[in-house]
Amino acid sequence: MVTLPGVFITETTPAGDGTTLAVKDLFDTAGVRTTYGSAVFADHVPDETAEAVTRLERAGYASVGKANLHEFAWGITSENPHYGWVPNPLAEGRIAGGSSGGCAAALAAGLADAALGTDSAGSIRIPAACCGIAGFKPTHGLVPLDGCFPLAKSFDHAGPMARDVAGCARMMEALAPGLEAVTLDSLADLRVGVAWTGRADPLVRERVEAAVAAFPGARALALTDAEVAEAWAERDRYRAQIAAITEDVDLVVCPTLEMVAPPAGVGDLALRERVILLTFPWSVVGAPVLALPCGPAELGLPASLQLVGRPGDDALVLAAGALLERAIGSPGGASGTL
Repeated sequence: MVTLPGVFITETTPAGDGTTLAVKDLFDTAGVRTTYGSAVFADHVPDETAEAVTRLERAGYASVGKANLHEFAWGITSENPHYGWVPNPLAEGRIAGGSSGGCAAALAAGLADAALGTDSAGSIRIPAACCGIAGFKPTHGLVPLDGCFPLAKSFDHAGPMARDVAGCARMMEALAPGLEAVTLDSLADLRVGVAWTGRADPLVRERVEAAVAAFPGARALALTDAEVAEAWAERDRYRAQIAAITEDVDLVVCPTLEMVAPPAGVGDLALRERVILLTFPWSVVGAPVLALPCGPAELGLPASLQLVGRPGDDALVLAAGALLERAIGSPGGASGTL
C-alpha cells in the first residue's frame, strides 16, 4: 500500500472489498495495535473493538490502518513526537490539523475512502479544514464512544470524515442507524444565520460568504460578535443563550478556521487559541456541525465553512451540506444526494 510517513501508525490489510476506512488510533481495535498516539501505549493490543468501528465494519467498511493523531487527542497540529508529524498532502510545510490529522491526511492523499475521527473542540473539523475534506461532528452522544480513549467525556464526539458530504452521510447511516433522512427538496425555505465571517482572513471570508449566497432562497441573518461573546460569558448559561440568539434560524454558517492551514512547526500552544476559536463553541452545546471546503483562499489553500444545526438536527445539517456542496462544487466530486 502506498502511504505517506506520519499518516498511519499501524497499517492493516483490508478484509474484503468494501469502502476503505482509516480509523483514528484513539479507537480500540481487537488484535490490532492501538496507541492513542502515545509511546506509553506503543505495544497496546486491545481484546475488543470500539462500537463505532464495529458498526462501520458490519456495514462493509474495510480498515486500511490506524491513523496518526495528536498524542491522546490533546492538540490541534498532529505533530506527534512518537509516530511522526502528520503531513498535509495539499501543502508541504503546513499542518494537517488535529487531533484527527491522520484521518484527514489519509483522505486528502487518497489512502482511504472514509475515516472515523473524534472531535472535542474541533478535532474533526480543524483537520477537515486544513486538508480540504468534509468532516461531521454529530450531536453529542449520537455516535457511541465505547472503546474510544476519552479526552473530556462531556465534549467528546465520534464522527465521520470523507472527501464529500455524501461520504459522511453514508457513514452516519451505519454509525447512527435510524437517523431520519431529510430530502434536498425540503430545504427551499431554509433559514440561515451567518456568524464570525468578519474575524476571518479576507479570502476565507469571501469564500464563506459566497457559499452562503449559494443557498437557494435562503434568508441570511447576521449574528453579531457581541451576541455570541455574551453567550461565551458563563458556561452554565451558554446553551440557553445560543438557543435564544439562533431561534429564528435553522442553521448557522460560519468559518471553520479564520485562516487556511497554518504553517507547521509553530507549535500547538501558539496556535491553539486561534484555531479552536470558531469550533469549540459548538462542542460546548453539543450541536451537529459539518465542516466542508468552500473554495481556494490565501495561498490557494482551501477555505472551510461550518454548517451548524440544533442538537438532534443531524440529518438536516447533512442534507443542507449536500445541497450547498452541489451549488458550489466539491473537490471530492459529491453527487449532491444522500
